[in-house]
Amino acid sequence: MTSPGTSVSDTRPVALVTGAARRLGAAIARRLHAAGHDLALHYRDSATAMQALAAELDAIRPGSVLSLQAELADADALPDLVDATVARFGRLDVLVNNASAFSPTPLGTITVADWDTQFATNARAPLLLAQAAAPHLRTTRGAIVNLVDLYAERPLRDHAVYCMSKAALVAGTRALALELAPDVRVNAIAPGAILWPEEGKPEAAKAAMLARTPLARVGSEHDIAEAVLWLVQGAGYTTGHVLPVDGGRLLPS
Repeated sequence: MTSPGTSVSDTRPVALVTGAARRLGAAIARRLHAAGHDLALHYRDSATAMQALAAELDAIRPGSVLSLQAELADADALPDLVDATVARFGRLDVLVNNASAFSPTPLGTITVADWDTQFATNARAPLLLAQAAAPHLRTTRGAIVNLVDLYAERPLRDHAVYCMSKAALVAGTRALALELAPDVRVNAIAPGAILWPEEGKPEAAKAAMLARTPLARVGSEHDIAEAVLWLVQGAGYTTGHVLPVDGGRLLPS
């Protein structure tokens, strides 16, 4: 894990975002930064993308970004992410558990390694990060936002382990909301069709998904970023809630 940079004022709110180098994580980072947050941005492998994002945001507000490399499956590394954030900025107001492990696990092929890999990132890491962050978040009366999935409620065929891990994070969101109340609010976002998988998705499958979406279009990573900001800044009487950002896909047909 790396923690370059110099200390800055501890008067601005500070957010720690996991999986922040690209895609949804980068959009969340940009939106929180624009709203005045200093940022600790975690990444695992995407060093080049993280360097570019940190340079972009630091050019806007010098000294406002700390880059942190870590493997979230390494439980011992998780408290260090929180400690490095507080050491740099002097406080922690927001934890966004965005990083996710996603891979197919057709029944009959599932291994213990499949289970361990996806649960470590999708369920265990958010819980242990929340535990490490809790004393600091209590001090600032902060917030936690977890990125879950519609598939926690409506499972995706051939992805049993992923769906179960995200369902565990939904339960964890609600449990943490009870544990950390009244000082810390804990909510989750369940995205729908926002970004297609990087490895691609067949056009027929895309069309079928949009046919089940009342708004009949793909959402944007900015929709998720705005939802995160609302849960952090605007939802002062909301905790233990899972907010679908799905174009209506969870509505009964």
